[in-house]
This record gives sequence, structure tokens and C-alpha cells, in this order.
Amino acid sequence: MKIYHHIDEFVPLNNAVVTIGTFDGVHLGHRKIIAGIKELAESTGGETVLLTFFPHPRMILHPEDESLKLINTMAEKAELLEALGIDHLIITPFSRDFSNQTAEGYVRDVLVNKIGTKKIVIGYDHRFGKDRQGGLAELLQLGPVYGFDVVEIPEQDINEVAVSSTRVREALIEGDIALANTFLGYPFYITGTVVRGDQLGRQIGYPTANIVISETYKLIPSHGIFAARVKIDGKMYDGMAYIGSRPTINGLTRNIEVNIFDFDQDIYNRRIQMQFLNFVRDDMKFDSLEALKLQIAKDKIEVERLLGSS
Repeated sequence: MKIYHHIDEFVPLNNAVVTIGTFDGVHLGHRKIIAGIKELAESTGGETVLLTFFPHPRMILHPEDESLKLINTMAEKAELLEALGIDHLIITPFSRDFSNQTAEGYVRDVLVNKIGTKKIVIGYDHRFGKDRQGGLAELLQLGPVYGFDVVEIPEQDINEVAVSSTRVREALIEGDIALANTFLGYPFYITGTVVRGDQLGRQIGYPTANIVISETYKLIPSHGIFAARVKIDGKMYDGMAYIGSRPTINGLTRNIEVNIFDFDQDIYNRRIQMQFLNFVRDDMKFDSLEALKLQIAKDKIEVERLLGSS
């Protein structure tokens, strides 16, 4: 997959089969659209092009609203799209100027002149252009003018999947990892750098890798204990993840940690991927470190059962 970080980097194709959207989560609904453009491209000898935006439009149009957290970082999204076989990924910097294009100007200047769109596949509710004035009707009207065909993914098809990025986010925030993963079609994951902590986990017999995520917009699940898998240098390890403020020692900041089973390598300053498989329990305060240690021992037994690693 070729990645372009601005529309101006892209050389128009002779037969571009295009879809557009933020594709946050690259979930089952998105995959239905991606399967559609791949099928069209294969049957017409075209190449697939996915046009997405970063930052997310809401971050630019409503900068005062810091509540939006995204399921994927841009790097994670690119990784997922490449695995699905997209030929070209265009990451367009979203700005107010970009959002102020008229619907026809956007179609003419971006889709036709910059990309060379011959077929476009969109969901029934896709909107574009200034004040979101463009949609399926405008594309159907402009298609014959600019020489491209429009293929709609009907509402019924999308609803059959019964998933949206919003529903995935809600499930993650509520700690319903199993539901979120069902919607996504893969385990939700985070990618971050391992940093030195205060070694508390090591003191109680459960050393952890402390993970820092540089992308502040990345959604982090609810506080608690999770069954997890950790990818390090392409190899997967079972583990027990923790997200929380460590109330037993009156912690004040959120920590993201993972106790990696049967692992003793030095991975400080390394980037690792942690996949969330199941929610085990909420974060809670214990009367002593000994009580915490006893609960973690029980948690590990449950995590091993969930992961089938016991």
C-alpha cells in the first residue's frame, strides 16, 4: 500500500475506485465498504484509493470539544488498511479551508482532478463539502458530468452489521471489550513506548511494563484489569493489563501497565502493541499491598483461563 500525506502528493490514476471517510476503528461496517471497492477494482482492472482525513474533522471544526477520542491512531489505521489490501491511502490534512469547499468544487478538484476517480463507493449517509451540503444525491448528479459512477452501500447493508465508530467507542469506555472487539472484527489495541515506573509491580511479584502513548487523542478503555496479548518484535505474549490510578497507594495519575507472562527481557524505550481481549474487573482500592497482591494472584488465574494459557 502506498501512503500519501497530502492530496498534492498523489498522481491521478486512470481507473481509481475510491471511498472516502474517517474510518475510525476500521470496523466491520468499514470493512463492508472496503470489500466493495476491492471487488469493483478487481472486476474493472482499477486500483483502490481510500481518502481519509487527519486531524479528525471534529478536532478542527470544534476545537473546544476535547471529548472526542479515536479508536485508532493514524499509524494504527494505516496498518489495518494495509492488511485489508488497499492500494493507495491518501491522508489529507483537514483544515477549515478544506471544509469550506463547495460540494461540486470538492468533487471536481479533489475526486476528479487530483485522484482520477472513475467509481466511488460510499455509505448511504456520507456527507461532504461546506456545511456537509453534499451527499449521495449530489454525487449521482455530478457523476455523469465528470465521468464517474457512484455505488451506494445501502442503509440496510450497513444496519445488518449494526456497528458504528460511536458504538465501538461507547463499548470501550464502558469496559465492554468483548463487544467492542466483536464490532471491530479484531482485538482493540494500543501502541506505546515502555518507560520506567516506580517498580511497585516488581516489589509485589508482578513486574509490569509501563506504557506511554504519545497520541493524546487515542481512546483508552475504562479503568480495570484486562486479559491481554502483547506484541514485541512480531512475537505475541500473554499478559495481564492494568489501567488505573493505583488507588491502593493513593495514586493521582492514570497508568497503563502490563504484566507479561513468562517474559524477562529489557524492553525499556521500546514500542510495543497491547491487545485487549477481555475485561476482568474494575479498579479498586485495597487495605494493604498484601491484599492487593492476593487479588492480583486471583486475577492472573482468571486471565490465564480467559486466554487459555493456564
